[in-house]
Amino acid sequence: MKYKVELLIEAENEFAGLNKSQQVKVAKQLIKLETNPFAGNPLGRKYNINLTGYFKLYADRKKIRIVYTVFKEIILIKVISIGKRESLAAYKKAALRILKGE
Repeated sequence: MKYKVELLIEAENEFAGLNKSQQVKVAKQLIKLETNPFAGNPLGRKYNINLTGYFKLYADRKKIRIVYTVFKEIILIKVISIGKRESLAAYKKAALRILKGE
């Protein structure tokens, strides 16, 4: 079964902001999700950020984090954020977007 991977517009912009080498590494991980949506590790509540029900996947030797969720009923993976590891940026952006209902 093949899943469709969809990026929020903000995640598309974050992807575009990466250098070409990082884009290739992130794209490989996104392609992996098409056939294995649970390739990432489940997230929960950490550092006062609640991402329960979401997953993380690393790229570029864990320098880049991809936060996503899986919609099983429509075979869809929605990427919430893509960001560098420093200061939990990807998680914080994901939490804000989830709160806003994106």
